[in-house]
Amino acid sequence: MSKVKYYYDPDTLSYRKIEPKKSKKYRNIFLFVLGSALFGFLGLVILLNTKWVNTPKELSLEREVRNYELQFEILNKKMEQMEQVLANIEDRDNNIYRLYFEANPIPEEQRKAGFGGINRYKSLDGFNNSDIIINATKRLDIIQKQMVIQSKSLDEIAKLAEEKEKLLASIPAIQPVSNEDLTRMASGYGWRSDPFTKARKMHWGMDFTAPRGSPIYATGDGKVTRADNQSSGYGKHIRIDHGYGYITLYGHLSKYNVTVGQKVRRGDLIGFVGNTGRSEAPHLHYEVFKDGERINPINFYYGSLTAEEFENMLKYANQENQSLD
Repeated sequence: MSKVKYYYDPDTLSYRKIEPKKSKKYRNIFLFVLGSALFGFLGLVILLNTKWVNTPKELSLEREVRNYELQFEILNKKMEQMEQVLANIEDRDNNIYRLYFEANPIPEEQRKAGFGGINRYKSLDGFNNSDIIINATKRLDIIQKQMVIQSKSLDEIAKLAEEKEKLLASIPAIQPVSNEDLTRMASGYGWRSDPFTKARKMHWGMDFTAPRGSPIYATGDGKVTRADNQSSGYGKHIRIDHGYGYITLYGHLSKYNVTVGQKVRRGDLIGFVGNTGRSEAPHLHYEVFKDGERINPINFYYGSLTAEEFENMLKYANQENQSLD
């Protein structure tokens, strides 16, 4: 209830009640209604457009959303770096490693294939940033799949490398008699004159002339399968099975330094030069077999001779002279 106001009337020497004017009363009512309408409109605008004024909770949520967007941006950059590194590894895998070990390259479609079937990302739908989340998840899944494929490929390459290492160690690759002990390369592989009958016949190996007792070395890793004098013409001889179809034979020895079943490494001392069996003078008769067929040993000295030494050996080996056995 509004207060009643009075004024002092000097004529009547009494207080008289102030009667408000009707125009002023209407003006006050109008101003009140106008002010209420303005405040109501302003409140409505604030409610409808929260960009102007946000509650503390809304501000906190906005900061959280911006932080998530930043984290997704950082994640995308990291995935780009991972994809670049993987692409480099895949390129080397296909064009260097698998090529060297004679393995078929992995097709690009297999490395980067997507995931078919049902929608595996259905649970990620319905959010404000579903597209960003789904895209990032897809990229991560593809990268993970690429890494699994690459890991399996490298496992395969490791096995191929181990097998290749065994093969390279097993192939006969050095001269069975060292140049320090070698008197001369007496006879090579091919048609030669028999020292006893003088008839022209095939000489299946190479003869290395050296003093009796000179060391004889295994030309590759393998297992001794024979060390006896039970093979006609060879006298005391050794045979080594190197695997992969390779066998080497060392004939006319004076004595052995290995036993049957023994495993040897390239360069191991296996016996000594002699003159046993069908032999005209102390020497080593050396043969190489591949898949049961005798082949020219001249092609298997890359591990111990210089280019000049090999050229000299090649010259003497090609001479059609008389063999020593």
